[in-house]
Amino acid sequence: HLALPTARRYADIAPSSAHAQHMPSHIFTRLGLWEESIISNIHSASAAQCYAEETEIDGHWDEEVHAMDYLVYAYLQLGDNVRANQQYQYLQTIDKLVSLTGPYNFGAIPIRIALENKQWDEAAKLEQHPSNIPWADYPWELALTHFARALGASNTGDITSAEEELTILRSLNRKLVEKGNAYQANQVLIQIRSSEAWLALAKGNKEEALTLMREAADMEDKTDKHPKTPSEVLPARELLGDMLLELDNPDAALEAFEK
Repeated sequence: HLALPTARRYADIAPSSAHAQHMPSHIFTRLGLWEESIISNIHSASAAQCYAEETEIDGHWDEEVHAMDYLVYAYLQLGDNVRANQQYQYLQTIDKLVSLTGPYNFGAIPIRIALENKQWDEAAKLEQHPSNIPWADYPWELALTHFARALGASNTGDITSAEEELTILRSLNRKLVEKGNAYQANQVLIQIRSSEAWLALAKGNKEEALTLMREAADMEDKTDKHPKTPSEVLPARELLGDMLLELDNPDAALEAFEK
């Protein structure tokens, strides 16, 4: 809240800079000021498009897609699926990304929409969008899709597919450990624990499921949010709340959601 007055003035300094237009939304997002975040990121995406045109970039600048991910997140927090899906439809027209920071946001947008709306069938079938991105070089970003597929499969009772997705997530975690990227490896490990939890629930192992889900939530609570993302595609403690509701424990679920 101490940064809010500066955040509201900051974009005026450089109205044509995509980054300057976007940065205030980091503060707006933390404070739940969704409409202000939306305005900030509409301006940022527009500035990024102009920059790409002026400099004749062959494709779309990732600053545009970064702003789009924050836009989608804000729309979803308002329950505005129409505008969130408009961003996704536009994203599907993008097949070339000029990336300085990696394709996290590019992959996250469809995943957010499916998971936030509990569209488990869609989540289970998500694919990497065809593009110039060498996804195999980005195990952390690639893990997002397999996490969504694992949750989708468990929630639709497809045990075999959920186990296959977990195997892939564990492989991606090992790659990140081998690369020495402890932060990203830990992020994928949280996804693994969450996926294991929902798979256990799908198998009817309720106590094991809750133990794993609480472990994932505790791990995520101790992990700083990465600046690439407005939030995890589905927070672990929110998933814990969902599981407690499934197990007919609404009081404990409310406590998890409030946290």
